Amino acid sequence: MENLIVIKIGGNTLSQLQPSFFQQLQCWRKQNKKILLLHGGGTKITELSHQLNLPVRKINGIRVTDEQVLEVTRLVLLGRTQPLLLQQLAVNSLPALGLNAADQFLLRGSFLDKQRYGFVGKIVQVNSSLLEHLLAEQIGVLAPLALSTAGQWLNVNGDSAAAAIASLLGAKQLYLMTDVPGVLKAGQVLPTLNRKTAQYLQAAHVITTGMQPKIQAAFHAVDTGVNQVQITDHFYHSGTKITQEGVNNDEFTFSNL
Repeated sequence: MENLIVIKIGGNTLSQLQPSFFQQLQCWRKQNKKILLLHGGGTKITELSHQLNLPVRKINGIRVTDEQVLEVTRLVLLGRTQPLLLQQLAVNSLPALGLNAADQFLLRGSFLDKQRYGFVGKIVQVNSSLLEHLLAEQIGVLAPLALSTAGQWLNVNGDSAAAAIASLLGAKQLYLMTDVPGVLKAGQVLPTLNRKTAQYLQAAHVITTGMQPKIQAAFHAVDTGVNQVQITDHFYHSGTKITQEGVNNDEFTFSNL
């Protein structure tokens, strides 16, 4: 899809969005960019699960999702975080539309590993014709949930969903926004990150479990043709740019792991 920018906003980040975030969206719209926002809600899902005495378990950063946790996830994403983001966009005079997988099978998914994760999926198809029509006039606000071909709801990691959608739609830019300014080493942001360096940092426990799905998603996007992938907390911070193998990371040495 021409001129498409995909932005994933973490649940914690929703309450921290600065005026500059909305100003950048306004600027992109004036440049005829199409904008798709995916929103998370992991912290609130965990909080509500605890209140309901439901188990909270993650494997490699992926939330194990049984039927009850799936219902909580749908409730939080579609009933709380999506309306909150739509409200903020409206206040900033940005036209936006809330979307989910059930809108004409907008997102189709398949089970990631049902035995291990339960009702967790991965995105395999996007209704691109519907999105192209909608995004021509307004910003899309999409929850990271998918429907299987049989109509089963699936919980999808927000970063993985954003990367898959960006790839399937041929987006040129993908921003994975979080509550830290990028991938950190010794408190400093790495300006670039390739897969080899990421593997070293994971082995040294510098990149923690919570960041791993985000980095894996970012590399998937780069490997499948998304030109610019950044992990950051603000558009005006360059954050960490994900690069192909062979691109060196600035000022990085393995001796200081």
